[in-house]
Formats: sequence, structure tokens, C-alpha cells
Amino acid sequence: MDTIERVVHAALAEDIGAGDVTTEATVGADAIGTAALVVKEPGVVCGLRVVEATFRALDPEIRFEAFDSDGDVVEPPAIVARVVGSERAILTGERVALNFLGRLSGIATLTRSYVDAVVGTGASVLDTRKTTPGMRALEKHAVVCGGGRNHRFGLDDAVLVKDNHIRATGSIRAAVELVREATNLPVEVECEALDDVREALDVGVDAILLDNMTLAQLRDAVALNAGRARLEASGGVTLDTIRAIAETGVDEISVGALTHSARSLDVSLELT
Repeated sequence: MDTIERVVHAALAEDIGAGDVTTEATVGADAIGTAALVVKEPGVVCGLRVVEATFRALDPEIRFEAFDSDGDVVEPPAIVARVVGSERAILTGERVALNFLGRLSGIATLTRSYVDAVVGTGASVLDTRKTTPGMRALEKHAVVCGGGRNHRFGLDDAVLVKDNHIRATGSIRAAVELVREATNLPVEVECEALDDVREALDVGVDAILLDNMTLAQLRDAVALNAGRARLEASGGVTLDTIRAIAETGVDEISVGALTHSARSLDVSLELT
């Protein structure tokens, strides 16, 4: 079972339980319906494949026609897709489908705002692992649809030596040496002060995460680094602050808010 199927089946099981009492009581088993999926505010569409999978899980014969693609910018009222098939399936899957569409479109839309805010600086906008449990692959897809870039997907595909790893081993050098004995993956180290940056550069790390540094500290870190390692700024980044952070010269800015604070886009399903 792929990620979309797994997430869709879990969401439907949670919502339907033992059965959709209202729909089964009011809609005939053989009734065929047509419904439009409408985005009601400006934004970036994302999640159409998940929406289709939601309805198809309830009616394998359903017809789904998308009028936009993930990543498209739309203006309201925008009919982004139409679904034709079992009316029971359409109404039973409505809320789950809209939850996916609204949530993922909200992440893509917020990401686009952050990406637009740093245009011309050369800095990339990254996501984090601050995602909804079970939804990470879909939420990170939404970030890409909004123009952002994915950081690591999990603990197994990239190295990030954080403050607690450093405390556990005693120093940045000790932590990096242990990591290099265990893997050939590039090494990134979290640094909270310029002395940490110096130690990380001395051991030749590939990337440095500059955690919660002031703009002055970020500029000093960029000068100290002199292009030796990739620099990522992180910590409390907002739409009001990201431009100034990007202008310090860092390569990347990671923003947890892309996934943990995105507001769902206003979407609806309308039977026609």
C-alpha cells in the first residue's frame, strides 16, 4: 500500500466508523451524483491526487476530472475538480477529501508566501520534521508545490547533530567523529554561537544550522564560514523576518511554520 492509500484508508476509517448513518438513510444505494470541488480563496492548489484516491476508495468506478494540477495558483471561485459516481460515496467521502485538499493547499499557499518573500536573495526556503504524524510525505509534497524545498524526510536519510547530541557526547568534534564512523552521509551540525561555528568548521562539516541567531550573528557566521559549509538559518522565522534573514547571506532558511502553523484553505464540495 502506497502512502496516499495508507493515509486515505486511515482517514476514512476514522471518519466513517461503522457507517455513514445520515447518508445511508437519505440517499439511495443506486443514486448517481455529480459534485464540484471549489477553492473559495486565492491560493496554491495541492492534494488533488489524494482527493481522487479518497473517492475511489469508496467507489472504484467513480470518475474524477481535475481542472488544475498541484502547484497551480487559483483565484476564487475556482472549480478545481469534478467527481461523478455513487452519490453515497461522494457524500461519505466529502469531509475527508476536503480536509486533505484544504490542509495541503494551505501548506502550499503559506510556503509560496515565504518563497516570494526571499526572491532575489539566493536563499532557499526549507521545511522541517514538524509535520502531522502520518502525513509527512503529503505535507512535504505540499511544500514543494509551494516552491519550497524538503529538508530531511526522517532520521535515516540525513545527519543533523543537534544540541542534545552534542551534550550527550561532550563536544561537536566528538559527535561528528562518532557520526563519521557510522555513516558516509553528509554531516550537518546545529550551532548556537560563533564559537560553535568555529568548532564545526574546524572538523570540516558539510553544513551548519545557525539556531536562533540574531541578524548580526548570522552575518558574522557567514563571514567566518567564507563559503566552506552550507549555512542554514533556523528558529522562530516569520514572514516579517525572513527577508532580513535571507539578506545576511545564508544559503537556506528552515521554517517549521510551513507545516505546523499553516491555515487550511477554504474549500467546499457542491453537488450539482
